[in-house]
Amino acid sequence: MKVQVNGEARDIPADTTIRALIELEGLAGGPVAVEQNGEIVKRKDHATTAIVEDDVIEIVHFVGGG
Repeated sequence: MKVQVNGEARDIPADTTIRALIELEGLAGGPVAVEQNGEIVKRKDHATTAIVEDDVIEIVHFVGGG
């Protein structure tokens, strides 16, 4: 199915959850914030929140440094 992730069109498998998308993007190793169609998705809901055709997803990956 077609979605937009961080401003880029992507084709992802049907029945993908937010958590699965984070893993597909290679971002499972650290803290992330996710917005789906303008709404924040709570971390506790990542594994159960389904993505549907034409969703707009923004993923922010936090990187520490000093």
